[in-house]
Amino acid sequence: MVALKPHRGIWAPADQPHTPIEAAQALTWHNASRPGDWTPVERHFRDGHTETWWATDARLGEYAPDSPCRLVVATTKPDRLPEKATWYLATNLPHPDAPHATTGPHPPADLAEIIRLYGLRPWIEQSYKQIKDELGWADFQVRSDRAIHRHQTLVNCAFSFCWDQWFAPPGPLDATAPDPCPNQGPERGTGTAPPAPPVLLAQGFTSRPFLAHPRHHPHPMVASMDGHGPTLRAPGPDRRGHHRTRHRPIPPDLTNYR
Repeated sequence: MVALKPHRGIWAPADQPHTPIEAAQALTWHNASRPGDWTPVERHFRDGHTETWWATDARLGEYAPDSPCRLVVATTKPDRLPEKATWYLATNLPHPDAPHATTGPHPPADLAEIIRLYGLRPWIEQSYKQIKDELGWADFQVRSDRAIHRHQTLVNCAFSFCWDQWFAPPGPLDATAPDPCPNQGPERGTGTAPPAPPVLLAQGFTSRPFLAHPRHHPHPMVASMDGHGPTLRAPGPDRRGHHRTRHRPIPPDLTNYR
């Protein structure tokens, strides 16, 4: 199932439609009581509300209800065909009354089923886009096919491990666990390093001993950050030979200025 652009032209006789929107405009429509060529289709949304759309099989070149490929038009207003609420769909799902409906490779589908299927596309594409961004699948323009498959395999493994650890029940905390980095000094300066948090190793069901769950040790982590004081910049001479100050000069009082 593919969405067509409403003004995408094709070769056709002069007296026939040349674009999907012209094919939809050529159909008969009076009002909701006399829909003509249009069929009402009720759409159900996740929040519980429903909307009535109108759908039909249009004819455009080789597109026809009894052809291997159909042109289905769905809209909220057949008389106006609003741009943001009208679909022009090319599908190979046969019409239930088509001659090849029972012998074709795909099962037949009526208008309601086609509209239901295509209504799922925005949610699938949005979810897939978010997954690609989170798993790092968005940038493959300059990578080989083998590199893409290897990257996807590694990311799938990492994603599975993360989900397994996330849903694993937390185990009891061990206050006697040794410091994982007992001899590590401060990275900068000559000051004394703050005491290490008591427990930093994961106590849940982990396959290796140096995996820590960020939700299991919030208090020790916060305490370790609280032990660091603010870093102050030492004063130094400026171009005029004076010492710089951390405070800005107080502006003069302009209350009585005239």
